[in-house]
Amino acid sequence: MYFNRYTAVFFAALTFSACANTDEDSSPDGEFEQAFTDGKADDFWGSCQSEKVLQLINSTATTADLLKDRGVHTRAANNIIDARNGADGVAGTADDKVFASVVEIDDVPYVGPVAMDSLGALVADLCITPAAAQVEVIFSPQDYQNSHLKKVADLIDQAQDSVDIAMYSYSDAGIGSALERAVDRGVSVRMIFDTANSEKSSPANTKSSRLEDAGVDVRYVNKIMHHKFAIIDGPRNAASANQSTTDNGVLFTGSGNWSHSAGTKYDENTVFVYGNAELNLRYQQEFNTLWGHSRDFEWNTELEFFESDTIDDSMIPDDPSVDAVFTSPNFKQTYSSRYGNTFTTLSGTNTVANRLVEMIEGAEKSIWIASGHLRSRPVSIALMKKVEENPELDVRILLDGQEFIAESTHEIQLRNLDSCIADAAGNTSKENKCFDRGFYFSYSMVEAGIPVKFKYYSYRWHYSYAVQMHHKYFIVDGETVATGSYNLSDNAEHNTFENVVFFEGAQYPELVESFVENFNNLWVLGDEDALYTELMDEVENGTGRVPIVFDSMSLSWEQVNELKRAIVANCSDVNSSSFRSRPERHHSCTRR
Repeated sequence: MYFNRYTAVFFAALTFSACANTDEDSSPDGEFEQAFTDGKADDFWGSCQSEKVLQLINSTATTADLLKDRGVHTRAANNIIDARNGADGVAGTADDKVFASVVEIDDVPYVGPVAMDSLGALVADLCITPAAAQVEVIFSPQDYQNSHLKKVADLIDQAQDSVDIAMYSYSDAGIGSALERAVDRGVSVRMIFDTANSEKSSPANTKSSRLEDAGVDVRYVNKIMHHKFAIIDGPRNAASANQSTTDNGVLFTGSGNWSHSAGTKYDENTVFVYGNAELNLRYQQEFNTLWGHSRDFEWNTELEFFESDTIDDSMIPDDPSVDAVFTSPNFKQTYSSRYGNTFTTLSGTNTVANRLVEMIEGAEKSIWIASGHLRSRPVSIALMKKVEENPELDVRILLDGQEFIAESTHEIQLRNLDSCIADAAGNTSKENKCFDRGFYFSYSMVEAGIPVKFKYYSYRWHYSYAVQMHHKYFIVDGETVATGSYNLSDNAEHNTFENVVFFEGAQYPELVESFVENFNNLWVLGDEDALYTELMDEVENGTGRVPIVFDSMSLSWEQVNELKRAIVANCSDVNSSSFRSRPERHHSCTRR
């Protein structure tokens, strides 16, 4: 773990300063003197300061010299670190003590009111609620000039020091040109790019090689890199910028990839956050973790890899109006002699799903979800349980059309699940795999009485004509928004790198209202123009070919089921092998 650069970041905002006591034998605290009366820290600190002090002391990056340099008296600093390091005196080994509370730190000999006051001062500024950062959201589809793609390119053109990108899909020429201009200005650009994994075997004339030719250092990870975020002038350059860039960096994240379809065709959201210290550090921490355990694309040999400094949790301020979670804790970092840096899935971890379940359980008035998929068992079970407990709760789920399944298909997947569990023969690990594999929960929601709608645009889904509802957001109680790259699926939780960012409406009312408006508009898509009624009339009573690709509309399960039955009744070829194998060739079919 490196502490040089980010030590500066962590302490840049701290106002406390004091001269360290250099007399090894003297101490302003008595050997058994304590700061906390009756073993309670409540009267001395708030919960945030207690948490941050614990993080600081338990971090193996924290040394006695560092504490002394920041004003903790010598006897206390040495004793605290000695106690933490255990009998072998080495940080990060099996005998280390992990302090469970600040009271345990107070119990260390010669740690009393003076030492604890110094420790509290070190983290005090990290617990001050900052003013709300500037935040904006761009919803797709838009014309290109108003899209998130144009905004991203414009922000890259303003970069002064660094651009760090974690991206699943990229093809936009405007962003590519902006990245090239940034490198020409001397900006350091790093990119963890999912596509690089598939392009590495034949790298010439690929997106990744062209990026490296432009001076962008491209790397990849062995799992699916599904993030869609970037940080401009973020905290990785804090030391060289002569200022704390935690408060000045720009973060953008959301559901939208950097492709023309994501900007001008699909339903997407991209949130731009200016100068929020917690989010800048959390996303930089995620990027640095992935970057440090990535694999080189190996094209431009003049590009020099440098490993980022580790950002410890104790360095990240606690802003109650925002938060972010990632799937990266679900993976273990290993090294393969054959393949290099490798991530392997940790069994039984559901970091993001657990957080979403917690949010669902805490809802009091409403839960609105717009998601391309609904295949997460923990989230789906939590939703059904919540509605059972509170039937008056306003729960609405808007999905992409590909999530629709008929009752008969639902029964098949139930039988398959039962068969899988039977084959597991009581083996818990095997049973968990049965539950984790792809299961469509849309019909289960309908059975539970939850209003579900599908953005529907074709009888059979195909990417070539799909006008996807690609959002991945929650609105809870009309007050909290959670959005990001995370699909509601087990695959997202255990096979891909994802993020979800949370915003509280008390600090960001305009942002929350923008999502509410977007959801309301999508929920009634096509109603005003009576698209469903017109389409049903054309399918059942028209004289020409039967449309099987059509204008988008939001339909209930019952409406989709009725429409599909009508199409089958009037088009004999719609389920033929040629229509199934090459759906992109068939936007309509001959009427019976």
